[in-house]
Amino acid sequence: MSFKNRVIEIVNKVPYGHVTTYGTVATLAGVPRGARLVGGILHFNIDSAPWHRVVNRHGFISTKCLDHPKQLQKALLEAERIEVTDDFMINLQKYGWWG
Repeated sequence: MSFKNRVIEIVNKVPYGHVTTYGTVATLAGVPRGARLVGGILHFNIDSAPWHRVVNRHGFISTKCLDHPKQLQKALLEAERIEVTDDFMINLQKYGWWG
């Protein structure tokens, strides 16, 4: 299975109401230093996985994409009852999923 397919499969396993990190997905997919690759894969496969459930290692919504802005990701997470601060932070201890 390709890295791309493993990433999509893993992100699809993140439970409703939880988030994980780009680095966690990369590690679970077999490329521990591939966090940026995960971001690229999710950007170009937006309809294949719940991309909004993936944040950076600090719990920050770090997207800079104009097609999928921080405000959209925040709204999608809040629709799942995930608390997101005004500065786009998520408590990973409370909402984190690690595979």
